[in-house]
Amino acid sequence: MAEPQAADSLAARARALARPLGAGAALALVAVPAGLEAWQAIAGYGVFAGALLFWPAGRDKARSRALAKGAAASSGHPDFALIEALDLPTIVFDRDTQVVRQNSAAQSLVGAYPERATLSARIRSPAILDLVGRVVARGFPESVEHSERVPSERWHEVRVAPVNPAAEPAARLYVMTFRDLTEARRMDRMRTDFVANASHELRTPLASLMGFIETMQGPARNDEAARTRFFGIMLEQAQRMARLIDDLLSLSRLEMRAHVPPEGQVDLGKTITHVIDTLKPMANDLGVEIALSLPEAPVVVTGDVDELIQVFSNLIENACKYGQAGKRVQITVANSDAEGAQVTVQDFGPGIAKEHVPRLTERFYRVDVETSRTKKGTGLGLAIVKHILARHRARLVIKSVPGEGSAFTVKFSRHEPAKIALRREIYQ
Repeated sequence: MAEPQAADSLAARARALARPLGAGAALALVAVPAGLEAWQAIAGYGVFAGALLFWPAGRDKARSRALAKGAAASSGHPDFALIEALDLPTIVFDRDTQVVRQNSAAQSLVGAYPERATLSARIRSPAILDLVGRVVARGFPESVEHSERVPSERWHEVRVAPVNPAAEPAARLYVMTFRDLTEARRMDRMRTDFVANASHELRTPLASLMGFIETMQGPARNDEAARTRFFGIMLEQAQRMARLIDDLLSLSRLEMRAHVPPEGQVDLGKTITHVIDTLKPMANDLGVEIALSLPEAPVVVTGDVDELIQVFSNLIENACKYGQAGKRVQITVANSDAEGAQVTVQDFGPGIAKEHVPRLTERFYRVDVETSRTKKGTGLGLAIVKHILARHRARLVIKSVPGEGSAFTVKFSRHEPAKIALRREIYQ
C-alpha cells in the first residue's frame, strides 16, 4: 500500500517540476557538443533531477515525523489551559496525590497549593481523602457529597476520576471537581420548612373546628348559649384558615409571575389614599390615626395597581396593629431624581429587636407568635410584600429602634422594571 502511494507522490512531484526538469535536460544535451562526455552529462542530469524529486520529500517527511512525535508526546498530558476556563473548582493530581495543577476556582475554594504539595495539605475531610484513595486504587470515577459548617454552611458534590487510565501507573493523572449544591440544598430545606409550617398553621384551626363540632354533638347538644359561643369561635377559625389559604395562593401566583415585569402606570398618591380609606375603620377601632404626606406633583411608577395595593395594605395594616401603642402612623410619599420614588410607612410603637429585622420577610416568621395570631396574622404578609416588590424590581428597607417604632420604606427604581436586574431587599 505504501509503494503505490510513494509512486503517486513521485509522479505528482515530477509533474509539478516538469519545467525545471525539462530545462535541465536541455542543458545536458547542449553540454555534449560543447565537449562534455555523454556519461558525465547523464550523471549530472541524474543528480540534478534526483535532488529536485527526492530531497524536498525527505525534508517534508522529517517535518511530519517531528510534528507527529510532538503530538504523541503531548497526547499523554491534559490541556491545563482547559481547566482554567472551567467555573467548577478543579484539581489535577497524580497517583501519589501530589497536586499537578489547580484552577482559579479551586484556589478560591480550598486555597492555593504550594509546589509539590499533596491533597491533604488543604483538604482534610476523611470522606474526600478516602474517595481519592479508592479511585487511585480501582481506576473508576466516584463521587461523594461533602458539607461544611464553618465559616458558613455549604454543600458540594466532590467527584474524582482518572484522566488517562490506559497510561502507565506512574504516569496516571486524576481530576477532582467540586459542584456546588448549596443553593439546591437551601431550596429543599425551604420547601420542607414551608410545607411543615403551612401544615401546622392549617392544623391548629382545623383541630379547633373539629373539637367544637364534637362538643356540640355531645355535651353541648342542647346548650343554646354554648352553641352560640362555639359558632362564633368556629367562624373565627374558619376565617383564619381562609386567610391562610388566600395568602398561600397569592404567594404561588407571585412566584409563577416573578420573571414577568409589570407594564401599567400607577399613581402612588391615589393608590395609597385608596388603601387608607379602606383601612380607616380598622384604624379607628384600634385608636390609631393615619397621616399622609404627598408631594405637589403626582408620583407615577410602572407597576401593577392591584399588587401595589396589596403591598401598602399589608404595610399599613401591620403598622396599625403592631404599632398600636404609638397611636399614630405616618405615611410619606417622596420622589427625587437621585433615588426615585419612595413610600415610607412609619409607626411609633414598641419597635422590633435588631436580631429579628433580617428575617421579617421569611414565610411564617413571627417576632411574637401569640401576638401575631391575636392580630389575625398569617405570617405571610411580608413574604408577599417581598415577592411583589421583587417583581416590580423595587427594594424594601426596614429600620426599627426598640421603644421608638419601625419604618418600612419601599424604594422604586428610576429605571423601567424590565431593564434592570433583580435585587434583594436591603435591611438596615
